[in-house]
Amino acid sequence: MYIGEQLINPTDDRLKLSSQLGSRGIVIDSRPNREVIGEDGLWDPQKVVTQRRRIESYGMSMDCMALDVSSVLLDSLRNRDRAEAIIRRLQQNIRAAGEGGVPMVKYTVAMVGITRTGTVQGRGGMMCSAFKADEYKAENDARFSYWGVVLPEDGAGGAHSPVGAMKTAEAGGQIMASEAGAISEEEGWSAIRYLVENLLPVAEESGVKLACHPHDPAYPPGGLNGVHHVLGSLDGLRKFIGIAPEAKTHGFNFCQGTIAEMSKDPTGTVLQAIHEFGADKRIFMVHFRNIKGGYLDFREAMPDEGSVDMFECVKAYRKVGYDGILCPDHVPLSDLDPGRERFFSFALGYTQGLLQATST
Repeated sequence: MYIGEQLINPTDDRLKLSSQLGSRGIVIDSRPNREVIGEDGLWDPQKVVTQRRRIESYGMSMDCMALDVSSVLLDSLRNRDRAEAIIRRLQQNIRAAGEGGVPMVKYTVAMVGITRTGTVQGRGGMMCSAFKADEYKAENDARFSYWGVVLPEDGAGGAHSPVGAMKTAEAGGQIMASEAGAISEEEGWSAIRYLVENLLPVAEESGVKLACHPHDPAYPPGGLNGVHHVLGSLDGLRKFIGIAPEAKTHGFNFCQGTIAEMSKDPTGTVLQAIHEFGADKRIFMVHFRNIKGGYLDFREAMPDEGSVDMFECVKAYRKVGYDGILCPDHVPLSDLDPGRERFFSFALGYTQGLLQATST
């Protein structure tokens, strides 16, 4: 196991900083990843090679690229012609990743963004993104949720404005739950199966792992605005693997925070998931993050101050033989650290300390 970072459109200086902080791997989270897009709008294998070599020049590996699934999930239910066009683009991009020497792509099954309802104060006055199901309102969804690679509103007029980013390429095709129209559990599974069954054969041929980020957060019974999050429980994760149980390229971008949000026993549920899916080698990369609270009522947190016992999690990863990347994710917001580089640096150092404390 080793520490690494997810970076969006990283400059050379940002890659150099990541290397200096001890990162061994980098996940390119850019959506769209303009650095590798060719004239035809698709990933160019040679440009993928160039991006990979740029990262390797700083002594790090390029572990993964974010596959921009756009609106394909919702389109598979409502606009099949557009969905099929997106599928063709995704298939070619997976081939380009494989040809470019990148072993994994990650994708999200979020049709409606990562739902949040506000921010609350955390340690020292930092602002923490929060979800309280009983406080859900469409206007809060628009302002405080994550849209693609855009951060929630920090309440201080920061550089990233989710409301302004909606409907843009960076929003990744995601819309508000109040705009989506009802999506039943059956429709949710239909959309996910459509995506997996169209991408998995190409991924297997290309030697590329497909790392799925589950629904964030788990929705209450009946969903929100009729939208169900079917990958919002361990049973949902099991059913997801069951779509292609023999395919070893079919697994998870295992987000600890997302899994902690599924339960009122965050540590117990995360440990159960690590032991179950880690033993089956379905954990392809890890978002090593924490939350305070649990099912339907939580806030995001720094890794050392949340409800999940991160030390026990690292021991569990070791026990199941996970040897991949641990990435910090979703750190809180502060006007004292507008780029969140210091907060991410703290998270990297904390994670490295846990790795050293659990090494044998």
